[in-house]
Amino acid sequence: MKASVVVCGGGTVGMATTLALLRAGQKDVLLLGPRSSDQDNDRVYAISPTSQAFLAQIGAWSLMPVDRITRVDAMEIRGDTFGALHLRAWQAAQVDLTYIIYVADLDRALAQALEVHGVRWVNEHLVGFARGVGHTDSAQAIHADLWVAADGSSSTLRHLSGLSYDEKPYDATALICQLQCERPHQGVALQWFTGEGILACLPLPSTTKQGADDITHNVSMVWSMQRDDAHQLLAAPLADQTQTLQNRLMKASRGRLGQLTVQSTVKGFPLSIAHSPMIGEGVALVGDAAHRVHPLAGQGLNLGLGDAQALAKVIAEREAFMTAGDQMVLRRYRRVRAQAIWEMRFITDSLYRLFGASGKQITWLRNAGLSLVDRLPFAKRLLVEAASRVR
Repeated sequence: MKASVVVCGGGTVGMATTLALLRAGQKDVLLLGPRSSDQDNDRVYAISPTSQAFLAQIGAWSLMPVDRITRVDAMEIRGDTFGALHLRAWQAAQVDLTYIIYVADLDRALAQALEVHGVRWVNEHLVGFARGVGHTDSAQAIHADLWVAADGSSSTLRHLSGLSYDEKPYDATALICQLQCERPHQGVALQWFTGEGILACLPLPSTTKQGADDITHNVSMVWSMQRDDAHQLLAAPLADQTQTLQNRLMKASRGRLGQLTVQSTVKGFPLSIAHSPMIGEGVALVGDAAHRVHPLAGQGLNLGLGDAQALAKVIAEREAFMTAGDQMVLRRYRRVRAQAIWEMRFITDSLYRLFGASGKQITWLRNAGLSLVDRLPFAKRLLVEAASRVR
């Protein structure tokens, strides 16, 4: 079997990369990897306006259920003492800061868009790779000019290509679940830097029970907590776990949303920071296969979508005598993505370490810094503009 480009990975970034290549005029694209079987309807993504425009461009955004998309037009960030920063979309003449969407909805929309294009999708695993030829678990050989690793942080293609992946674990685990809140979130994303880690509550659509008039307000929780602390909470009996988490949430959120009630299973994900060379001989890495950042800014997927868009663009604009996997083309891709990836890695890692440091002086300085920025309109405008452009 032959193709111009093979994208390895049937997840969100893999499907988006395939669609971006097709929309950019690269017709002979093959998608390799098991179709996503993630039935977790609780997981959400924070999508920047730039990423939303990209998803609309590749035909996925219009296929998503509108009533399950939450528009966020403001963000409140609280330090661990007196510091506070309030960001509003209007401060930079923006309509929205971000959009909260469900993972399952986006994956279904991407899969539907791929079906419309009639994409060749080989629903198998990659088990061997060398010099542009890959082998699947059914012993099928696939030849291509360019292979794209979009198969996650444990990427098989990256490993088989011999590309490095410098990954350093944080001493932290992200706890994720959905919460019901007593007070309406009003489209505001909330984040607290606390002594127990970094807590974020992302607004979700309100719901109404059938036959009832009461409206239920919902948020998605992401709590980056010390590893041992998180594991102890996850190992507790369900009733104790729920009660303990709700008590700690009330304290950490300072009652901002009123009583917070756990509505779904609490899941834990280890956190790390990682980077790679981004390219190899006829190989390009995208998404988590290429890099990982701390989730405190919720920008991991946006970076992956930015990779997909940039790769499709440089391939579409290559000289006629070059193949999609030409090293000059791939170096252009790496160069285009270098600054955005470095900036996000530096910012998230620095903030994590800054608020994880102890001492009276550093505590006062970081909270004073938040409050100072909150009093500088031009600085807030730049932050809002930067957030909207993340990709």
